[in-house]
Amino acid sequence: MDPPSTLKPAEVAVDLIQQAVIKHNTRHDKTFFKAVLAGVMLSFGGLLDFIITGGSPSLATSNPGIVKVLGGLVFPVGLVMIVLQGFDLLTSNLMIFPMAVLKGSLPWWSIPVNWTIVTFGNLVGSLFFAAILAKYDGLVVDDPYATYIRNFAVTKAVTPAWYQIFLRGIGCNWLVCIAVWQATGARETISKIFATWFPIWVFVACGFDHVVANMFSLPLGIMLHADLTTAYYIKKSLIASYLGNIVGGLLVGLPAVYFYLGDYKAGGLSNAEEGRTDDKNMEDSTSTEKR
Repeated sequence: MDPPSTLKPAEVAVDLIQQAVIKHNTRHDKTFFKAVLAGVMLSFGGLLDFIITGGSPSLATSNPGIVKVLGGLVFPVGLVMIVLQGFDLLTSNLMIFPMAVLKGSLPWWSIPVNWTIVTFGNLVGSLFFAAILAKYDGLVVDDPYATYIRNFAVTKAVTPAWYQIFLRGIGCNWLVCIAVWQATGARETISKIFATWFPIWVFVACGFDHVVANMFSLPLGIMLHADLTTAYYIKKSLIASYLGNIVGGLLVGLPAVYFYLGDYKAGGLSNAEEGRTDDKNMEDSTSTEKR
């Protein structure tokens, strides 16, 4: 009989913890460069979003909701490429590392170490893309794109209050982590693409704040001389969306631990930070196979 097309929720939860263990045991230089590439991949989707939304000023004036839906429709290509290539995106790690720590599969210090490396890797990739593949190649330096991107940066980082950006960050990563959860549960490529696409479409169309996506769009606005400074972007947008994304990731990860991982130690991954698995669980598994 063919295996089911999707994993059960408990199996997804264990798989996510296994991913966290693998990421923790990956050399830091590899983690950093995988994060750089994740920033680039996500920025491809962000640029395509700008091409559609920024290039449709008359439609945006007459029917702004449709433009948001169209921009949201194309943005998920970035996360799809990240998921299928196995790169490191901060927002999913905000979910899986606390899960692994809670189940004793990783030490507490794995969280700040990984989050720091991946944050700077995503930032480098996003800034590289904004500067080289969006500005200096001339793709969006002329109107209507330049004006749209400048206004977008102000609307994202200046107009809303700090707490509003924080709340939007919660909604964003709640959906992003659902997308990652669903993609993990899917067994083949087409299913992974569809499982990823729809939650990301929702978050972009609704206007929630993704800290890494903003690392591309807001610095690009600053490069195009938006009425926004780097210091103000960090203070107002980056910190607020980062904290909100943490909460959003926990709202997926913590219930998963409570619902599905309460009766076992993450599939025997105890002490995995030392490259070992739980001997007792391995013995139990061996004895079961012999029966």
